[in-house]
Amino acid sequence: MKKRKNIIEIKNLFKTFGNIKAVDDLSFNVKEGELFAFLGVNGAGKSTTINIMCGDLRRDKGEIIIDTKNIDYNLDDIKGILGVVFQNSVLDKSLSVYDNLYNRATLYGINKSDFKKRLTNLSKLLNLSDLLKRPVKKLSGGQRRRIDIARAIIHNPKILILDEPTTGLDPKTRCMIWNTIENLQTNNNMTVFLTTHYMEEAADADYVVIIDSGKIVAEGKPLDLKNKYTGDFISIYNVDELTIKKLNLPYESISGGYKIKVDNTKEATDLIIKFPDIFLDYEVTKGKMDDVFLAVTGKQLGGDDND
Repeated sequence: MKKRKNIIEIKNLFKTFGNIKAVDDLSFNVKEGELFAFLGVNGAGKSTTINIMCGDLRRDKGEIIIDTKNIDYNLDDIKGILGVVFQNSVLDKSLSVYDNLYNRATLYGINKSDFKKRLTNLSKLLNLSDLLKRPVKKLSGGQRRRIDIARAIIHNPKILILDEPTTGLDPKTRCMIWNTIENLQTNNNMTVFLTTHYMEEAADADYVVIIDSGKIVAEGKPLDLKNKYTGDFISIYNVDELTIKKLNLPYESISGGYKIKVDNTKEATDLIIKFPDIFLDYEVTKGKMDDVFLAVTGKQLGGDDND
């Protein structure tokens, strides 16, 4: 398999606001074509880092290389390969969906003929056909988010930055947006840089970086993080509490049975072999990314982000 190159390189990045260290010596790389999850609670430094990457905020120190170009000397070129979906919509609410998208396309020098072709493709991907003539102010939150996505990818960017793209959306809209993103990754080799409060989205990432108070506190592939920071869980059904106590392990009651935590899959296997009469109806599951986040930060992830 061909080794993927770094398309984003952040080196020793610092940014302070008064006495607050929003970003504190941050360094990480993002591989081309991967889904990269950048996680942290409110105020952790995620949005600050994104704004610096996009050239919207000056850093104090550090180096940023995007697609082999240094942001200090090639900001216009870098902006041309970025598509960004910010937490708050940047659409012009007084204009129609069509005019919003067309105006955006003209900023990238896309002629009207090419725009119509791209709009046709986007309409299929995001189910926009019935929305194009409607003013943005008349759209629901989920509809507006789909237009935000379309706006960000109208110029076929190499890198799509998604800052809390699905917060507050209904499951159907979230599913549609993620189907679109996966389609772009597969067909266009697009790199996706994601911040999210939905840990199931982060669990599908190729690589995860968790930051707290502007510093990296954990990073790696989701499975590696789960193995390092959480154990496995065995849910045992159709047994009584006296039977569970024979295992001499902490347990909790769940619907239809009990759940026990073990350090790893090997320990689960050893238990099952040792007590075959107890493990007649059970399932073994890995810890979740929520458990990883709590273990490394001591905090729950959730709510709107304003860092």
